[in-house]
Amino acid sequence: MDGNFTLTEQILWPVSIFSGIIMCKIVYEITCQISSRCFKAYSKLSKLQKIEWNNRGFSTFHAVLAAAASFYLLVISDLFEDGASEELMINRKSVLSDTMLGISLGYFLSDMAMILQFFPSLGGKEYVLHHGLSMYSIFFSLILGKAHVYILMVLFSEATTPFVNVRWYLDTAGQKSSNMYIYNGMALFLGWLVARILLFIYFFIHMYLHFDQVKTIFPLGRYSLGTVPPMLALMNVFWFWKIFKGMMKTLSKKRHTK
Repeated sequence: MDGNFTLTEQILWPVSIFSGIIMCKIVYEITCQISSRCFKAYSKLSKLQKIEWNNRGFSTFHAVLAAAASFYLLVISDLFEDGASEELMINRKSVLSDTMLGISLGYFLSDMAMILQFFPSLGGKEYVLHHGLSMYSIFFSLILGKAHVYILMVLFSEATTPFVNVRWYLDTAGQKSSNMYIYNGMALFLGWLVARILLFIYFFIHMYLHFDQVKTIFPLGRYSLGTVPPMLALMNVFWFWKIFKGMMKTLSKKRHTK
């Protein structure tokens, strides 16, 4: 591991991580203010429900930001395009990718702190495991300057988070029988299939085809890349099965009420 970090990295990393934490705090407060004024259901919630409502506000904001930045870096820019640079793909990075990883690390730190503070109200052991693995992977990728392409692929899967949060909002607001709940559930199912199942399959195929580059990472980083993503993939498959069963149950109830 190379400890000779540039001056830009020494400034950018802590600033971006701190910015991620501040972003969560600001969006949390904005969500509280907007919800108390615009949603009647918000005032009827318990204290813990209001905390989770606001928490899901900054969760959604980060998800949109992370998915948009990842999509730009992976698809629109030529940063990771084959043949676009003499630099090995596994070693490619940019100021934007460094910044996004730092902001995401700040988000996961903030969310983990709240999960542990109110455990298990905001999420059980599976959330702690998911966030722990995510922070571990992002931290190593950031300080090593390697495998940004793979971390960004995983971050793009955050695109499903807004649908998860909208589902919770509608359920908590007593709108579980509404058409919006059903449409959001179908969007969640399709989004999860694309961003957390098919994308992970592509992830493993891509890593296999570029394994000669993966092998250049020092042992701990290489072994982490070979173990953490499969663990996340298994969690995604488990949650996908639960989403599928929930969607089918909701659609079945809707048909019987007609």
